[in-house]
Amino acid sequence: MNQTHFHLLLNHFPIIGTLISTVLLMWGLYKKQLNIQKAAAVTFVIMALIAIPVYLTGEPAEESVERLPGVSEAMIELHEEAASIAIWIMELTAAVSIAALFLAWKKSSLVSAFFRFVLMLSLLSFAAMARTGYFGGQIRHTELNAAGTGIQQPGQPDNLKKEKDDDD
Repeated sequence: MNQTHFHLLLNHFPIIGTLISTVLLMWGLYKKQLNIQKAAAVTFVIMALIAIPVYLTGEPAEESVERLPGVSEAMIELHEEAASIAIWIMELTAAVSIAALFLAWKKSSLVSAFFRFVLMLSLLSFAAMARTGYFGGQIRHTELNAAGTGIQQPGQPDNLKKEKDDDD
């Protein structure tokens, strides 16, 4: 298994895990259950830790696909830029989650405010991670590129455009 395999194996965890953690945190806040809020915070930390090797294996993954036919350099760049933003938001969410866990342990009156701040950050994290994943999927899943529109995306094989033209 090389770094590209590792990147592809782990890249869905931060997206799905952040979504699950966000819903869990919303439920914990709604029900005023500190244990559920703490479980969500721990899950954010785990997802942020998983996001690190995903991010670090992105460059080797790029090198393995950038010369393949049908791969768009522009889409790789969009994915890379989105990942750079997403990793920082995700790590900030984890840091604030750790602070919220510490405040919960200390039984601070600020704990509720911190978990609400974690919720706001988690929504940003999920959006950033989902956007990154969307762009990543566009790199090799050419069937997703402008599906049904007849618009050829940069790097899209000509045969996909030709098939659309033949239908007209």
